[in-house]
Amino acid sequence: MDDSEKDRTQQLRVGRLTKAHGLKGAIKLELFTDDPGRRFVPGAVFTLQVPTGSAWHGKTIELVELRWYNQHAVGFFKDVVDRSAAETLAKAILWIDADVAEQSDEEDAWYDHQLVGLAVMRDGVRIGTIGRLEHMPAQDLLIVKTPTGDVMIPFVKAIVPTVDVKNGLVTITPPPGLLEELPEDEADSAAAGAVPKTDSEGDSEPDAAASAHMTDEP
Repeated sequence: MDDSEKDRTQQLRVGRLTKAHGLKGAIKLELFTDDPGRRFVPGAVFTLQVPTGSAWHGKTIELVELRWYNQHAVGFFKDVVDRSAAETLAKAILWIDADVAEQSDEEDAWYDHQLVGLAVMRDGVRIGTIGRLEHMPAQDLLIVKTPTGDVMIPFVKAIVPTVDVKNGLVTITPPPGLLEELPEDEADSAAAGAVPKTDSEGDSEPDAAASAHMTDEP
């Protein structure tokens, strides 16, 4: 891939391997895409996000077949031939390369770069902006830059009910204590420069997602 191609692509997070299934190397999958028929086809190659100490660190993995058991996705992968090998991939996150110009038809799915820089609103008051996303094994986190420093917000629908990329706004409804480090007087002082709250065109929850890492996620 030359530099021009790299400029047009970025990584999207499309799934997570959860645990081994059976004895023949199958692995249960949590999908972060509403279009597994396009993303998870035989021969699809995924970049693995695993701990640096893992034997899979820095490697890719090729899908042989995707099956469904009791409405759960199960993947069979090249060179993963038994349960022991499958267990070494538990909690690995799957990423693909995608064209940044590609528009997702999936609901509640955004690319990371679409969310970075959006204003974060709470009770109609702008408290900061999204600095980056962290894709963790358990859930995604929005890192919000506030006047008092960075705050981690779980990227789940209960806390981030609306995402309005068109108008540059994300609305949060944090539980008590999550933003205690943001003094009320600083939040009030930010009101003068608050971005008007508008109707949202989408909600967000990890997939979905997150992340078109989208949730067909970057």
